[in-house]
Amino acid sequence: MRSPDTIVALSTPPGRSGVAVIRLSGPHSLDYLKSLLRKTDFSPAPNRVSLHTLRDPESDEILDRALITYFKSPQSFTGEDVVELSCHGSPVLLLHVIDALLRLGARAADPGEFTLRAVSNGHLNLSQAEAVRDLIEAQTHAAVRQAARQLGGELSARLQPFKDTLIELIVPLESSLEFVEDDLPELVLAQLTDNLKQLSQNLESLAETFRSGRLLKEGINVALVGRPNAGKSSVFNRLLASDRAIVTDIPGTTRDSLSELLTIEGVPILLTDTAGVRQAGDTLEQLGIERTRRAIADADLVIVVIDGSQHLSGEDEAICAEVSESKHLLVINKSDLEILYEGGLNGVTRGIQSVTVSAITGAGFDLLRHAILAPFTDSAPQDTSVLITNARHFDLLQRAANSLYSSQRAIQQGASEDLILVGLYDALRYLGEITGETTTEDILSEIFATFCIGK
Repeated sequence: MRSPDTIVALSTPPGRSGVAVIRLSGPHSLDYLKSLLRKTDFSPAPNRVSLHTLRDPESDEILDRALITYFKSPQSFTGEDVVELSCHGSPVLLLHVIDALLRLGARAADPGEFTLRAVSNGHLNLSQAEAVRDLIEAQTHAAVRQAARQLGGELSARLQPFKDTLIELIVPLESSLEFVEDDLPELVLAQLTDNLKQLSQNLESLAETFRSGRLLKEGINVALVGRPNAGKSSVFNRLLASDRAIVTDIPGTTRDSLSELLTIEGVPILLTDTAGVRQAGDTLEQLGIERTRRAIADADLVIVVIDGSQHLSGEDEAICAEVSESKHLLVINKSDLEILYEGGLNGVTRGIQSVTVSAITGAGFDLLRHAILAPFTDSAPQDTSVLITNARHFDLLQRAANSLYSSQRAIQQGASEDLILVGLYDALRYLGEITGETTTEDILSEIFATFCIGK
């Protein structure tokens, strides 16, 4: 692909900054740069940075002194001629420079269009392009490492042996179609079935890493609930290592939900402190309690905080019953005081995993952090060199595995080679969609619409 037009966009976040980068890509990038510099004979050395004065092409007004970098096709990110202008980060200045480039004939880039051109020109495959987006959006070091591995081509390399095996299985089946009077020997069919079974299991094993990969990318939504003065806000502050929530001895201090992001062992956690659940005393408190119930419904994990220095109350039991359908954890707070809690009345809290902590001293919080992750990571694969973090990839891997199972069933039912081949070709197509070889234009447009402009 070589696009006839040249695109431009701000590649750094909008707002004031010390330096901001404007990026051009396309066949006229260098021509537009010459017009901005008012130097028709300008011939920059590729991959070198130089300082120049930018001028308005119409008025000759000085716009800025900027660092210019020219990347000559095909040795650039997009595979086209690329120019990057490192300007001072004034929004007014940047708008003026981009407007000048648009008047010269450049077109404002669509979301992700620079990366799309890199894919179209063979500089990245589709899974690597999606890793660019994941790397930009990563919220933890673990997510950065995983996106960087995928950007480096690890997922593509992991999928290639699957594709090679499929082709090896397809070739003899296609060859046998040329000799329709001869059936494949039973031994060959048995070996083919074994190979398909092993391949489908390997694809499913890779797909199963999505559970852990999704945690690294999206994190866990955790809600702290309990009756007033159980210590929810104190537990919230201790987990954050910050006095984020107001803590008093007055029941009902927390009247609205408060959310903060923290990281536990590389996994992002959106932690929400909620209003205490009880019979509301006024309209404002009732609104807070309604938000608490919405937080319970939205949470991946609900932490029920109980005051361990008191016997279990009816309010505690009502809260536990309310979250019984949710994945939840019981936290018995105030272990620095005499513990009076002895388990649930009528078995309401029996059998629920519990952790005893003190929000005052910090005792038990290492166990609490482990308990928060445990429901999501206990079944995680030990080999985490390649994790599936993208729901699209997960879906396509499952489709590929299911297609191979359909071919196995066709063999068992004595179907002809052409029917067996249907599942094999479908599986090969699904794997190709992950890396972009067989992806339709509509799907590409949908994927790159999620990218930021300028990337």
